[in-house]
Amino acid sequence: MEKEKDLKDNKQQEQEKNTEKETTMDKQGEKEARASLEEKLEQKEKELAECKDKMLRLAAELENFKKRVEREKLEHMKFALEEFAKELLPFLDNLERAIALAKDTKDMEKMIEGIELTLSGYFKTLERFGLKTFAAEGQRFDPNYHEALSVEENSDVEDNTVLKELLRGYTLHDRVIRPALVVVSKKNQSDNQKEGGQDESSA
Repeated sequence: MEKEKDLKDNKQQEQEKNTEKETTMDKQGEKEARASLEEKLEQKEKELAECKDKMLRLAAELENFKKRVEREKLEHMKFALEEFAKELLPFLDNLERAIALAKDTKDMEKMIEGIELTLSGYFKTLERFGLKTFAAEGQRFDPNYHEALSVEENSDVEDNTVLKELLRGYTLHDRVIRPALVVVSKKNQSDNQKEGGQDESSA
């Protein structure tokens, strides 16, 4: 009986030891798993901090880029007409010479010829920069290109024909920047009545 009791006690002790060993192993496993998770979390936090730092640097670079582009844009706008202005300077010089010549000479024809040459060169220079004038006289009135200052009765031309150009019109790269100021034709009442009578008789 005592032997059986000892055997039971030994078995129970072994089971307790095994249980204690398993518990210890479980705790150690949990500890290792927690340490691994903490290590991963620390790594992710480090990566997040690096991403934030990169994002802040990129945002700062973008802001600096925007400021630089804005400065360059303002600088370009400020001096965009520099080449154009340089091209016009010789014509201003010629006009000043023409005025000085007019005060000292009696040869008006020669002076007019010089001014006409200057004006011709001026127009050619403007055309190189996309600024052009367009014909108005004799054309059909077009409100996109013409501004009617007055209307004149004229039986020799069709209605709404430009009779006179009072002020030149200009386009810049095919966009109208100033319409031509014009006088437009209109047939008189008697002509309209005659045409109406002819239409009726022919009918």
